[in-house]
Amino acid sequence: MEKKLIISGVDKEMKIALEKYEEPKDIKRVLSGMRPTGKLHLGNYFGALKPWLELQERAESFFFIADWHAITTSYHDTKDLAENTVQMMADWLACGLDPEKSTLFVQSWVKEHAELHLLLSMITPVRWLERNPTYKEMMENLKDRELATYGFLGYPVLQTADIVLYDADTVPVGIDQIPHLELSREIARRFNRFFGQLLVEPRPYLSEAPKLPGLDGRKMSKSYGNCIYLSDTKEEVEKKVRTMLTDPARVRKTDPGHPEVCTVYAYHKIFTPEEKVKEVEEACRKGEIGCVQCKKLLAQSINAFLEPIRSKREELLSDRNSLIEIFREGSRKASEIAGAKMEEIKRAVNFLE
Repeated sequence: MEKKLIISGVDKEMKIALEKYEEPKDIKRVLSGMRPTGKLHLGNYFGALKPWLELQERAESFFFIADWHAITTSYHDTKDLAENTVQMMADWLACGLDPEKSTLFVQSWVKEHAELHLLLSMITPVRWLERNPTYKEMMENLKDRELATYGFLGYPVLQTADIVLYDADTVPVGIDQIPHLELSREIARRFNRFFGQLLVEPRPYLSEAPKLPGLDGRKMSKSYGNCIYLSDTKEEVEKKVRTMLTDPARVRKTDPGHPEVCTVYAYHKIFTPEEKVKEVEEACRKGEIGCVQCKKLLAQSINAFLEPIRSKREELLSDRNSLIEIFREGSRKASEIAGAKMEEIKRAVNFLE
């Protein structure tokens, strides 16, 4: 199905990238990664993991935990990096990523990512990196740390290395990552112009992910403290749902509600069975159901969704060595592919063998 993207009012570089977007028709090899910066929340599930689950059924898939990328902005505090990596392993497998269907690995365990990053940095103009809208935005927003580092500026170069090492033709991304991927395509083209047609130019894949707001109606974000995490207990979910933003115009239970402006109803549409959602909507509009009761129903629906994930997470984390070994095995497989590609690249660049 052809996607229609709203591009008015966005950064110039973002608008140009979005105008170029065409949905991939023939997906053969997929690659994507995720930074281990903390616990995964429901927004991460619908925005990234769910599309990955769908893609692993239709294409050869490579998914990696991007621990090197994690320290581009959090280099000053890495004490939780290893534990966050293990927790992400558990989240991925508990949600259904299958090591029999996808190659699951850790970025820093495949050294070719760093080697190719170094090589690509030699040919990438600094002005290309400085025009990246995400770079400019984060430089403005993250004032609590020094971000004028090469690691942060060169994030798209490492991302390019991550992708082209595996000849991945398709990369599932969010809209904010489209300019990054367009830059990866430019870097691949520049390399190919110098050394021959060796690198595949990756195409973005934008999934039809439902928009899931945070508890307060804003974008769900760890920095806002408005998330429901995949690892939250039943009691934590109930407590968080009780704090959710509702229709501000509704004061009493008998007041007619407006579900279209209610965060609780936005969640009902995703987690509650369709026939029950219709009942909730009608009762709300007629003032026949109060917000407290509506939230209790929602907490039950979210917990029903999360329960099998929670159960699987506990099982996986009870044997951490086996959990980690799944990713070590995936990293060995990834290393074989990346190593062979890196040898090809070094021969093209005319390094002495």
